[in-house]
Amino acid sequence: MHTEAAYSDAREHYQTLGVDTEEALKRLGEIPISINCWQADDVGGFEGVGEITGGGIMATGGYPGKARNPDELRKDFEFAYSLIPGRHRFNLHASYLEHGGKKIDRDAVAPEHFTGWVEWARSLGVPLDFNPTFFSHPLADAGFTLASKDEKIRSFWIEHGKRTREIAAYFGRETGSASLNNFWVPDGYKDEPADRLGHREILIRSLDEIFSKAYPETETIDAVESKLFGIGSESYVVGSHDFYLAYALSRGKLLTMDAGHYHPTESVAEKITAILPFTGRLMLHVSRPVRWDSDHVVIMDDATKAIFREIKRADAFERIYVAVDFFDASINRLAAWVIGIRSSQKAALAALLEPTATLRAAEESGDFTTRLALQEEMRTMPLGAVWDEFCRRNDAPIGPVWIERVKEYEKTVLDARS
Repeated sequence: MHTEAAYSDAREHYQTLGVDTEEALKRLGEIPISINCWQADDVGGFEGVGEITGGGIMATGGYPGKARNPDELRKDFEFAYSLIPGRHRFNLHASYLEHGGKKIDRDAVAPEHFTGWVEWARSLGVPLDFNPTFFSHPLADAGFTLASKDEKIRSFWIEHGKRTREIAAYFGRETGSASLNNFWVPDGYKDEPADRLGHREILIRSLDEIFSKAYPETETIDAVESKLFGIGSESYVVGSHDFYLAYALSRGKLLTMDAGHYHPTESVAEKITAILPFTGRLMLHVSRPVRWDSDHVVIMDDATKAIFREIKRADAFERIYVAVDFFDASINRLAAWVIGIRSSQKAALAALLEPTATLRAAEESGDFTTRLALQEEMRTMPLGAVWDEFCRRNDAPIGPVWIERVKEYEKTVLDARS
Protein backbone atom coordinates (compact mmCIF):
# COMPACT_ATOMS: atom_id res chain seq x y z
CA MET A 1 0.00 0.00 0.00
CA HIS A 2 2.85 2.39 0.78
CA THR A 3 4.28 1.85 -2.70
CA GLU A 4 0.93 2.50 -4.36
CA ALA A 5 0.31 5.64 -2.31
CA ALA A 6 3.77 6.99 -3.09
CA TYR A 7 3.19 6.26 -6.76
CA SER A 8 -0.13 8.11 -6.69
CA ASP A 9 1.60 11.21 -5.32
CA ALA A 10 4.41 10.89 -7.87
CA ARG A 11 1.92 10.56 -10.68
CA GLU A 12 0.36 13.88 -9.68
CA HIS A 13 3.79 15.53 -9.56
CA TYR A 14 4.62 14.42 -13.07
CA GLN A 15 1.19 15.40 -14.36
CA THR A 16 1.99 19.03 -13.50
CA LEU A 17 4.68 18.81 -16.18
CA GLY A 18 2.44 17.06 -18.68
CA VAL A 19 4.07 13.65 -18.15
CA ASP A 20 1.91 10.52 -18.10
CA THR A 21 3.56 8.03 -15.74
CA GLU A 22 1.26 5.23 -16.90
CA GLU A 23 2.49 5.63 -20.44
CA ALA A 24 6.09 5.68 -19.18
CA LEU A 25 5.55 2.43 -17.26
CA LYS A 26 3.96 0.81 -20.28
CA ARG A 27 6.83 1.78 -22.55
CA LEU A 28 9.47 0.68 -20.02
CA GLY A 29 7.88 -2.76 -19.96
CA GLU A 30 8.35 -2.95 -23.73
CA ILE A 31 12.12 -2.35 -23.64
CA PRO A 32 14.03 -5.64 -23.46
CA ILE A 33 17.68 -5.64 -22.45
CA SER A 34 19.99 -8.34 -23.78
CA ILE A 35 21.75 -9.67 -20.68
CA ASN A 36 25.33 -10.89 -21.05
CA CYS A 37 26.02 -14.48 -20.06
CA TRP A 38 29.71 -13.79 -19.39
CA GLN A 39 29.12 -11.85 -16.16
CA ALA A 40 28.45 -15.16 -14.38
CA ASP A 41 31.84 -16.77 -15.06
CA ASP A 42 34.33 -13.98 -15.84
CA VAL A 43 34.17 -14.52 -19.63
CA GLY A 44 35.73 -17.97 -19.24
CA GLY A 45 33.28 -20.00 -21.31
CA PHE A 46 32.94 -23.77 -21.21
CA GLU A 47 35.51 -25.00 -23.68
CA GLY A 48 37.93 -25.84 -20.89
CA VAL A 49 40.25 -22.94 -21.74
CA GLY A 50 40.07 -21.39 -18.27
CA GLU A 51 41.15 -17.77 -17.94
CA ILE A 52 40.68 -15.25 -20.75
CA THR A 53 43.66 -14.93 -23.07
CA GLY A 54 44.04 -12.29 -25.71
CA GLY A 55 41.36 -9.97 -26.90
CA GLY A 56 42.53 -7.01 -24.88
CA ILE A 57 40.14 -7.83 -22.03
CA MET A 58 40.39 -9.23 -18.53
CA ALA A 59 38.16 -9.87 -15.52
CA THR A 60 39.63 -8.71 -12.24
CA GLY A 61 38.90 -10.13 -8.79
CA GLY A 62 38.34 -13.59 -7.40
CA TYR A 63 34.96 -13.54 -5.72
CA PRO A 64 33.97 -17.12 -4.85
CA GLY A 65 31.20 -19.09 -6.52
CA LYS A 66 31.46 -18.41 -10.23
CA ALA A 67 29.53 -20.68 -12.61
CA ARG A 68 31.61 -23.64 -13.78
CA ASN A 69 29.30 -25.19 -16.35
CA PRO A 70 26.16 -24.37 -18.34
CA ASP A 71 23.76 -25.76 -15.74
CA GLU A 72 25.24 -23.59 -12.99
CA LEU A 73 25.19 -20.52 -15.21
CA ARG A 74 21.57 -21.13 -16.18
CA LYS A 75 20.58 -21.60 -12.54
CA ASP A 76 22.36 -18.38 -11.57
CA PHE A 77 20.66 -16.44 -14.33
CA GLU A 78 17.22 -17.73 -13.43
CA PHE A 79 17.74 -16.55 -9.87
CA ALA A 80 19.06 -13.12 -10.91
CA TYR A 81 16.29 -12.80 -13.50
CA SER A 82 13.68 -13.24 -10.76
CA LEU A 83 15.00 -10.02 -9.18
CA ILE A 84 14.81 -7.96 -12.37
CA PRO A 85 11.46 -6.52 -13.54
CA GLY A 86 10.31 -6.88 -17.13
CA ARG A 87 11.04 -9.35 -19.93
CA HIS A 88 14.51 -9.48 -21.39
CA ARG A 89 16.91 -11.39 -23.67
CA PHE A 90 19.99 -13.54 -23.01
CA ASN A 91 23.27 -12.98 -24.82
CA LEU A 92 25.63 -15.93 -25.43
CA HIS A 93 29.21 -16.12 -26.66
CA ALA A 94 30.23 -19.00 -28.91
CA SER A 95 32.61 -20.25 -26.22
CA TYR A 96 29.61 -21.22 -24.06
CA LEU A 97 28.78 -24.26 -26.16
CA GLU A 98 27.86 -27.65 -24.68
CA HIS A 99 30.32 -30.07 -26.25
CA GLY A 100 29.46 -33.28 -24.39
CA GLY A 101 33.07 -33.84 -23.40
CA LYS A 102 34.36 -33.74 -26.98
CA LYS A 103 36.91 -31.29 -28.32
CA ILE A 104 34.98 -28.92 -30.58
CA ASP A 105 37.16 -26.25 -32.12
CA ARG A 106 35.78 -22.85 -33.03
CA ASP A 107 35.63 -23.66 -36.74
CA ALA A 108 33.38 -26.63 -35.97
CA VAL A 109 30.74 -25.11 -33.67
CA ALA A 110 27.22 -25.89 -34.83
CA PRO A 111 23.60 -25.53 -33.74
CA GLU A 112 23.71 -28.99 -32.14
CA HIS A 113 26.11 -27.62 -29.51
CA PHE A 114 23.50 -25.11 -28.35
CA THR A 115 20.31 -27.17 -28.27
CA GLY A 116 20.37 -27.18 -24.46
CA TRP A 117 20.50 -23.39 -24.42
CA VAL A 118 17.59 -23.16 -26.86
CA GLU A 119 15.40 -25.55 -24.85
CA TRP A 120 16.18 -23.60 -21.68
CA ALA A 121 15.50 -20.23 -23.35
CA ARG A 122 12.16 -21.42 -24.70
CA SER A 123 11.13 -22.66 -21.25
CA LEU A 124 11.76 -19.18 -19.86
CA GLY A 125 10.38 -17.31 -22.85
CA VAL A 126 13.74 -15.53 -23.22
CA PRO A 127 15.08 -14.93 -26.76
CA LEU A 128 18.78 -15.54 -27.43
CA ASP A 129 21.41 -13.25 -28.93
CA PHE A 130 24.89 -14.39 -29.95
CA ASN A 131 28.55 -13.44 -30.41
CA PRO A 132 31.48 -15.11 -32.16
CA THR A 133 34.44 -15.59 -29.80
CA PHE A 134 37.62 -14.23 -31.39
CA PHE A 135 39.82 -14.51 -28.29
CA SER A 136 41.14 -17.11 -25.81
CA HIS A 137 42.42 -19.41 -28.54
CA PRO A 138 45.89 -20.41 -29.76
CA LEU A 139 45.11 -18.99 -33.20
CA ALA A 140 44.43 -15.61 -31.61
CA ASP A 141 47.64 -15.44 -29.58
CA ALA A 142 49.49 -13.43 -32.24
CA GLY A 143 46.96 -10.64 -31.83
CA PHE A 144 45.17 -11.08 -35.16
CA THR A 145 42.23 -13.21 -36.33
CA LEU A 146 40.09 -11.98 -39.22
CA ALA A 147 42.69 -9.30 -40.02
CA SER A 148 45.62 -11.71 -39.92
CA LYS A 149 48.10 -11.81 -42.80
CA ASP A 150 48.47 -15.53 -42.16
CA GLU A 151 45.96 -17.13 -44.51
CA LYS A 152 45.63 -20.27 -42.37
CA ILE A 153 44.69 -18.23 -39.31
CA ARG A 154 42.36 -15.99 -41.26
CA SER A 155 40.55 -18.92 -42.89
CA PHE A 156 40.01 -20.57 -39.51
CA TRP A 157 38.33 -17.48 -38.11
CA ILE A 158 36.28 -16.86 -41.23
CA GLU A 159 34.82 -20.34 -40.82
CA HIS A 160 34.09 -19.57 -37.16
CA GLY A 161 32.22 -16.42 -38.17
CA LYS A 162 30.17 -18.29 -40.75
CA ARG A 163 29.20 -20.95 -38.25
CA THR A 164 28.09 -18.43 -35.65
CA ARG A 165 25.71 -16.90 -38.18
CA GLU A 166 24.23 -20.34 -38.75
CA ILE A 167 23.81 -20.80 -35.01
CA ALA A 168 22.26 -17.35 -34.56
CA ALA A 169 19.76 -18.10 -37.34
CA TYR A 170 18.92 -21.33 -35.55
CA PHE A 171 18.28 -19.35 -32.35
CA GLY A 172 15.95 -17.01 -34.22
CA ARG A 173 13.95 -19.82 -35.77
CA GLU A 174 13.62 -21.76 -32.55
CA THR A 175 12.73 -18.86 -30.23
CA GLY A 176 10.63 -16.87 -32.70
CA SER A 177 12.75 -13.74 -32.25
CA ALA A 178 15.64 -12.66 -34.48
CA SER A 179 18.99 -13.28 -32.81
CA LEU A 180 21.43 -10.38 -32.96
CA ASN A 181 24.87 -11.77 -33.82
CA ASN A 182 27.50 -9.23 -32.79
CA PHE A 183 30.97 -9.32 -34.36
CA TRP A 184 33.69 -7.83 -32.16
CA VAL A 185 37.21 -8.54 -33.42
CA PRO A 186 40.02 -7.49 -31.05
CA ASP A 187 42.84 -7.51 -33.64
CA GLY A 188 45.51 -4.86 -33.16
CA TYR A 189 49.02 -3.87 -32.06
CA LYS A 190 50.45 -2.86 -28.71
CA ASP A 191 52.86 -0.43 -30.36
CA GLU A 192 52.76 1.89 -33.37
CA PRO A 193 52.06 -0.19 -36.52
CA ALA A 194 53.74 0.25 -39.87
CA ASP A 195 50.72 -0.96 -41.84
CA ARG A 196 47.29 0.08 -40.66
CA LEU A 197 45.68 -0.07 -44.08
CA GLY A 198 46.80 -3.59 -44.94
CA HIS A 199 45.10 -5.16 -41.94
CA ARG A 200 41.95 -3.13 -42.53
CA GLU A 201 41.71 -4.25 -46.14
CA ILE A 202 42.10 -7.85 -44.98
CA LEU A 203 39.38 -7.40 -42.35
CA ILE A 204 37.01 -6.05 -45.00
CA ARG A 205 37.59 -9.11 -47.19
CA SER A 206 37.12 -11.47 -44.25
CA LEU A 207 33.87 -9.87 -43.16
CA ASP A 208 32.55 -9.78 -46.71
CA GLU A 209 33.19 -13.51 -47.03
CA ILE A 210 31.52 -14.26 -43.71
CA PHE A 211 28.46 -12.22 -44.64
CA SER A 212 28.24 -13.55 -48.20
CA LYS A 213 25.41 -15.92 -47.31
CA ALA A 214 22.09 -14.18 -46.76
CA TYR A 215 19.89 -15.04 -43.79
CA PRO A 216 16.40 -13.58 -43.30
CA GLU A 217 16.32 -10.87 -40.65
CA THR A 218 13.46 -12.72 -39.01
CA GLU A 219 16.15 -15.21 -37.96
CA THR A 220 19.34 -13.24 -37.38
CA ILE A 221 20.71 -9.72 -37.69
CA ASP A 222 24.46 -9.13 -38.16
CA ALA A 223 26.13 -6.40 -36.12
CA VAL A 224 29.70 -5.05 -36.05
CA GLU A 225 31.33 -3.45 -33.00
CA SER A 226 34.33 -1.15 -32.69
CA LYS A 227 36.81 -0.50 -29.90
CA LEU A 228 39.30 2.29 -29.26
CA PHE A 229 41.98 0.09 -27.69
CA GLY A 230 42.52 -2.97 -25.55
CA ILE A 231 45.14 -4.46 -23.27
CA GLY A 232 47.94 -5.38 -25.66
CA SER A 233 46.40 -3.33 -28.49
CA GLU A 234 46.85 0.13 -27.05
CA SER A 235 48.21 1.77 -30.20
CA TYR A 236 46.01 0.27 -32.90
CA VAL A 237 42.77 -1.68 -33.20
CA VAL A 238 41.89 -2.64 -36.77
CA GLY A 239 38.14 -2.36 -36.15
CA SER A 240 37.97 1.26 -35.03
CA HIS A 241 34.78 3.30 -34.79
CA ASP A 242 35.37 4.95 -38.16
CA PHE A 243 36.10 1.62 -39.80
CA TYR A 244 32.92 -0.06 -38.60
CA LEU A 245 30.74 2.98 -39.16
CA ALA A 246 31.84 2.97 -42.80
CA TYR A 247 31.51 -0.79 -43.07
CA ALA A 248 28.01 -0.84 -41.57
CA LEU A 249 26.82 1.96 -43.84
CA SER A 250 28.30 0.43 -46.98
CA ARG A 251 27.21 -3.14 -46.24
CA GLY A 252 23.83 -2.57 -44.60
CA LYS A 253 24.91 -4.04 -41.26
CA LEU A 254 23.87 -3.06 -37.76
CA LEU A 255 26.41 -0.85 -36.00
CA THR A 256 27.10 -1.64 -32.36
CA MET A 257 28.36 1.14 -30.10
CA ASP A 258 29.76 0.07 -26.73
CA ALA A 259 29.73 2.86 -24.15
CA GLY A 260 33.14 1.73 -22.91
CA HIS A 261 34.88 1.57 -26.29
CA TYR A 262 35.56 5.25 -26.83
CA HIS A 263 37.83 7.95 -25.47
CA PRO A 264 36.78 8.90 -21.92
CA THR A 265 35.83 12.41 -23.05
CA GLU A 266 33.60 11.25 -25.92
CA SER A 267 29.83 11.22 -25.44
CA VAL A 268 28.24 8.04 -26.74
CA ALA A 269 24.83 9.66 -26.22
CA GLU A 270 25.72 12.43 -28.65
CA LYS A 271 26.76 9.89 -31.29
CA ILE A 272 23.34 8.21 -31.32
CA THR A 273 21.46 10.90 -33.20
CA ALA A 274 24.51 11.76 -35.31
CA ILE A 275 24.49 8.24 -36.76
CA LEU A 276 20.87 7.10 -36.53
CA PRO A 277 19.57 9.19 -39.48
CA PHE A 278 22.02 7.33 -41.73
CA THR A 279 21.79 3.81 -40.28
CA GLY A 280 18.11 3.78 -39.31
CA ARG A 281 18.86 1.61 -36.28
CA LEU A 282 21.67 0.81 -33.85
CA MET A 283 22.74 -1.60 -31.16
CA LEU A 284 24.09 -0.25 -27.89
CA HIS A 285 26.26 -2.06 -25.37
CA VAL A 286 25.60 -0.21 -22.15
CA SER A 287 28.73 -0.38 -20.03
CA ARG A 288 30.69 1.86 -17.64
CA PRO A 289 34.21 2.92 -18.50
CA VAL A 290 36.48 3.92 -15.63
CA ARG A 291 39.69 5.42 -16.98
CA TRP A 292 41.14 2.64 -19.17
CA ASP A 293 38.68 -0.11 -18.29
CA SER A 294 35.45 -0.36 -20.25
CA ASP A 295 33.50 -3.04 -18.43
CA HIS A 296 32.51 -1.94 -14.93
CA VAL A 297 29.01 -2.79 -13.74
CA VAL A 298 26.47 -0.32 -15.10
CA ILE A 299 25.17 2.23 -12.61
CA MET A 300 22.67 5.03 -13.04
CA ASP A 301 25.33 7.65 -13.68
CA ASP A 302 25.12 10.73 -15.89
CA ALA A 303 26.56 8.94 -18.92
CA THR A 304 24.01 6.13 -18.73
CA LYS A 305 21.14 8.54 -18.19
CA ALA A 306 22.30 10.61 -21.16
CA ILE A 307 22.26 7.56 -23.44
CA PHE A 308 18.66 6.67 -22.64
CA ARG A 309 17.59 10.30 -22.67
CA GLU A 310 18.90 10.69 -26.22
CA ILE A 311 17.08 7.53 -27.32
CA LYS A 312 13.84 8.83 -25.85
CA ARG A 313 14.23 12.28 -27.36
CA ALA A 314 14.71 10.65 -30.75
CA ASP A 315 11.70 8.41 -30.14
CA ALA A 316 14.00 5.53 -31.09
CA PHE A 317 13.42 2.77 -28.54
CA GLU A 318 11.92 0.64 -31.32
CA ARG A 319 14.99 1.18 -33.52
CA ILE A 320 17.77 0.74 -30.97
CA TYR A 321 18.63 -2.65 -29.51
CA VAL A 322 19.93 -2.38 -25.95
CA ALA A 323 22.38 -4.87 -24.46
CA VAL A 324 24.73 -4.73 -21.49
CA ASP A 325 28.40 -5.67 -21.52
CA PHE A 326 30.22 -5.75 -18.20
CA PHE A 327 31.98 -8.33 -16.05
CA ASP A 328 33.17 -7.88 -12.49
CA ALA A 329 34.74 -10.70 -10.50
CA SER A 330 35.40 -8.53 -7.43
CA ILE A 331 31.79 -8.62 -6.20
CA ASN A 332 28.96 -11.16 -6.16
CA ARG A 333 28.46 -11.87 -9.85
CA LEU A 334 24.69 -12.25 -9.61
CA ALA A 335 24.37 -8.98 -7.73
CA ALA A 336 26.36 -7.36 -10.55
CA TRP A 337 23.75 -8.59 -13.02
CA VAL A 338 20.89 -7.23 -10.92
CA ILE A 339 22.59 -3.89 -10.27
CA GLY A 340 23.50 -3.43 -13.93
CA ILE A 341 20.12 -4.26 -15.42
CA ARG A 342 18.03 -2.45 -12.83
CA SER A 343 20.26 0.62 -13.16
CA SER A 344 19.84 0.58 -16.93
CA GLN A 345 16.07 0.33 -16.53
CA LYS A 346 16.02 3.19 -14.04
CA ALA A 347 17.94 5.35 -16.51
CA ALA A 348 15.45 4.42 -19.23
CA LEU A 349 12.55 5.28 -16.93
CA ALA A 350 14.08 8.65 -16.08
CA ALA A 351 14.23 9.37 -19.79
CA LEU A 352 10.63 8.27 -20.35
CA LEU A 353 9.50 10.60 -17.55
CA GLU A 354 11.16 13.64 -19.06
CA PRO A 355 8.75 16.37 -20.36
CA THR A 356 10.51 16.31 -23.72
CA ALA A 357 7.75 18.09 -25.63
CA THR A 358 7.77 20.97 -23.12
CA LEU A 359 11.55 21.24 -23.24
CA ARG A 360 11.54 21.21 -27.02
CA ALA A 361 8.84 23.90 -27.19
CA ALA A 362 10.85 26.15 -24.86
CA GLU A 363 13.95 25.56 -26.95
CA GLU A 364 12.26 26.31 -30.25
CA SER A 365 10.79 29.53 -28.86
CA GLY A 366 14.19 30.65 -27.66
CA ASP A 367 13.26 30.31 -23.98
CA PHE A 368 16.48 28.69 -22.85
CA THR A 369 15.83 29.83 -19.28
CA THR A 370 12.79 27.57 -18.99
CA ARG A 371 14.64 24.73 -20.71
CA LEU A 372 17.47 24.81 -18.16
CA ALA A 373 15.16 25.37 -15.19
CA LEU A 374 12.99 22.37 -16.09
CA GLN A 375 16.00 20.16 -16.70
CA GLU A 376 17.22 20.94 -13.19
CA GLU A 377 13.80 20.49 -11.58
CA MET A 378 13.62 17.01 -13.09
CA ARG A 379 16.60 15.93 -11.01
CA THR A 380 14.53 15.87 -7.83
CA MET A 381 11.25 14.58 -9.22
CA PRO A 382 10.00 11.36 -7.50
CA LEU A 383 11.45 8.87 -9.97
CA GLY A 384 11.97 6.29 -7.22
CA ALA A 385 8.25 6.00 -6.49
CA VAL A 386 7.49 5.30 -10.15
CA TRP A 387 10.30 2.73 -10.30
CA ASP A 388 8.96 0.97 -7.20
CA GLU A 389 5.55 0.76 -8.85
CA PHE A 390 7.13 -0.80 -11.94
CA CYS A 391 8.76 -3.43 -9.74
CA ARG A 392 5.50 -4.07 -7.89
CA ARG A 393 3.56 -4.61 -11.11
CA ASN A 394 6.24 -7.00 -12.38
CA ASP A 395 6.52 -9.02 -9.15
CA ALA A 396 10.13 -7.93 -8.68
CA PRO A 397 11.65 -6.90 -5.32
CA ILE A 398 11.05 -3.30 -4.31
CA GLY A 399 14.01 -1.41 -2.93
CA PRO A 400 17.11 -3.11 -1.48
CA VAL A 401 15.37 -6.24 -0.19
CA TRP A 402 16.81 -8.15 -3.17
CA ILE A 403 20.28 -7.85 -1.62
CA GLU A 404 19.38 -10.24 1.19
CA ARG A 405 18.01 -12.73 -1.31
CA VAL A 406 21.33 -12.67 -3.17
CA LYS A 407 23.23 -13.20 0.06
CA GLU A 408 21.04 -16.17 0.93
CA TYR A 409 21.63 -17.66 -2.54
CA GLU A 410 25.33 -17.14 -1.99
CA LYS A 411 25.23 -19.09 1.28
CA THR A 412 23.12 -21.95 -0.05
CA VAL A 413 24.45 -22.26 -3.62
CA LEU A 414 27.58 -20.29 -4.44
CA ASP A 415 29.59 -21.15 -1.32
CA ALA A 416 29.22 -24.85 -2.10
CA ARG A 417 31.18 -24.32 -5.33
CA SER A 418 34.29 -23.01 -3.57
